[in-house]
Formats: sequence, structure tokens, C-alpha cells
Amino acid sequence: VDSAIIGVGAENCADKVSGAYTGEVSAEMVASTGAQYVILGHSERRAYYHETVEILEEKVKLALANNLKPIFCIGEVLEEREANKQNEVVEAQLASVFSLSAEDFGKVILAYEPVWAIGTGKTATPEQAQEIHAHIRSLVAAKYGNEVAENTSILYGGSCKPSNAKELFANPDVDGGLIGGAALKVADFKGIIDAFK
Repeated sequence: VDSAIIGVGAENCADKVSGAYTGEVSAEMVASTGAQYVILGHSERRAYYHETVEILEEKVKLALANNLKPIFCIGEVLEEREANKQNEVVEAQLASVFSLSAEDFGKVILAYEPVWAIGTGKTATPEQAQEIHAHIRSLVAAKYGNEVAENTSILYGGSCKPSNAKELFANPDVDGGLIGGAALKVADFKGIIDAFK
């Protein structure tokens, strides 16, 4: 497999280097498989495993120390969106990566996933996606400068499918997708890939 086209990643890694943590998979173990990426901060990990800003900061640093590129997920739940607090929520979540040097931050891929759209069939409109992606990029620019912000990949995740992928990806600040359920169906996944081309 050409690693320039297809890279392997894990859905999580531990916040410890090593030790007696039965069942945990360290960043070093993930890297030993030849994986290049690790998804960190997914909303399900935040919700079910109570992963905090501090825990995720540790995971990000361990991933980077093992030459893994973190795909760092941020996004609000329905109540937060309805209260128009999505900008504050993503800003607070970015604290896990905003302690990094500009060089290290440059290795991080951000993924915006509105929790209310994951697996629910509800999707952010292309306008909603662009609005918050642009806000996220502005936060990166304020922290690290415009060049770093322009070079940061911000993916959209949350009920992306062939029928809405082209509109979502057409946005200037949506750099790709973090695809979940639709990736399990070949025709759907291919439709999304084709929409990105």
C-alpha cells in the first residue's frame, strides 16, 4: 500500500507512557504497528470515558513524541449549539493543543464534529460548517499566526454522505472529512471520496 495515499491510524491511545494499565494501548504501541495517525478527543471518548482537556493534552504530547499525527476532535453537543455556545466550546477544547509549540501544532489535524450530527442523520448545513471552521481557523491564527492557520487541516465529521459531501467540501475552510458510519459502506465511502476530488 502506498503510504502517501493511504495511511493507517488508531482511534485512541493511552495517556501514559507505559506501565501496569491493563487494556490500554500506548502511543508507542500504536506507532510500532506502522500507524501514522491517532484520533484523539473524539466526542464518545470525552462523554463515556470522561477525557478532560488535561488528559487529552497528555495524549497529544505522547502521540507527537512517537511521531504520530493526532487527528484532534472538537465539537459541541445539541444543548450547546441551541444555546449558541459552539464557539466557546471549541475554544475551550482547543486548550489541549494550544499549549504546543507552533512546530508541533503544525503536525496536528483538527476535526470539527458537531456531536448532534454524529450518527443521527442530522448534518450541519454547509453554511454552519463553514462558519465554525472559519472560527476555528481564526483561533489558530490568533494563537500561531496566519501561516500556521492556513496550513492547518480542519476536517468535518458528522453524518457526511455522498449527497452532502460536495457542498460541505466546497467550503474554503473545510479541508476534508472524518468519516464514520458512511465509511463502512463501499458505495457511500466512494461517493464521498469522489466528491472530494
